[in-house]
Amino acid sequence: MAVELVVPEVGESITEVQIGRWLKQEGEPVQVDHGVVEIESDKATLEVPAPVTGVIAQVLKKAGETARVGEVIAYIEEGAAAAEPSSPPREETRSQEPPAQTPEEPVAAGERPGGAEKPGPDDVFVMPAARRAMEQAGLEPSEVTGTGPGGRILKEDVLRHLKSGEGAGRAAAAVEPPPQPVTEPPPPREQAPAQPSAPAGARFEEEVPMSPMRATIARRLVEAQQTAALLTTFNEADMSAVIALRSRLREPFEKKYGVKLGFMSFFVKAAVDALKQFPAVNAEIRGDSIVYRNYYDIGIAVGGGKGLVVPVLRNAELMSFAEIEQAIADFAARARENRIALEELKGGTFSISNGGIYGSLLSTPIVNPPQSGILGLHAIQDRPVAVDGQVVIRPMMYLALTYDHRIVDGREAVSFLRRIKECIESPERMLLEI
Repeated sequence: MAVELVVPEVGESITEVQIGRWLKQEGEPVQVDHGVVEIESDKATLEVPAPVTGVIAQVLKKAGETARVGEVIAYIEEGAAAAEPSSPPREETRSQEPPAQTPEEPVAAGERPGGAEKPGPDDVFVMPAARRAMEQAGLEPSEVTGTGPGGRILKEDVLRHLKSGEGAGRAAAAVEPPPQPVTEPPPPREQAPAQPSAPAGARFEEEVPMSPMRATIARRLVEAQQTAALLTTFNEADMSAVIALRSRLREPFEKKYGVKLGFMSFFVKAAVDALKQFPAVNAEIRGDSIVYRNYYDIGIAVGGGKGLVVPVLRNAELMSFAEIEQAIADFAARARENRIALEELKGGTFSISNGGIYGSLLSTPIVNPPQSGILGLHAIQDRPVAVDGQVVIRPMMYLALTYDHRIVDGREAVSFLRRIKECIESPERMLLEI
């Protein structure tokens, strides 16, 4: 009996998703509750599990297509055994094919002669720009290793293959003109000026649809710029005290808690301390009212496989340094695998973004609405600074606070950032609350 595989509910107000990578193909066996396909919403990437044990009988939606919540995207034959392949492996089939394609019947990359696609898990999806480059060079999809999502072949993969010895030889043979019959030379004539040679390497463009998550990121960033009065203030912090503390306690901390002592836990603790003193930065505007909160849910921006995500540390004021570091490490690992749950991305009263891990020296982060502030961290650099009338070299970090000027005054914003600086330069302040 065929069982429908439908798009599940993926979150409040989400009615449409994009089909991502199929983990199982037609004819492959599946186990109940094991992942079959990845779907991408505007907030996260989720795996859809199999409702029964059986075999994928038919796939209705291909990768990249959209589907509505509740729509059938595949059928699973319950209890069926995996079908045996009806044709020999692809490598053996290719050896029996004619060595060259006739001009009358061109075969597009990834297709059979006549236009029929090859079904099954051995299909290679070739991007349009890559297909054109492969046709020009006389390459087959099986000769190029794809590095795109789901093994897709990109134009960069074709160019990389052509630069290698094997690919370069094939390309030269494909474009070499046939020998011409020997004829008497034409009478001498005035030689035309030499034309400039073609630039090395081909020029390509590739148009791909925007993923739901990237589209949502773009929409919300523009929304933040258009609906809030954003302003950024800057300061810098001497990281000497935190670096010395980490160096002294890193080994026992990691031995006890199983996670490294990083910088982010210090800034989360400093942010909570500063938010308690300046509650407007932790508030939000709802209609004509200002909502002040007595809890501190700190969003931590981490880079994921599909883009930037901001999972939230709930009640960060109740968390220890070890709990913060463990939670951040878990967020980072699951973000790389697109396994952040929707519930972990919702809410948040304040955010922290660390562009310093990518080498950013200074930036103006954008507030994540409806929040009223975001703290930007940057790269640590040794710089000369004046201390007690002497010029010394210290590890310095620029700090940036972007805030909504509708609710946060400049005095509060500057004082908030100065409190962050004090807590980082004297970490004991956070313990003594002074």
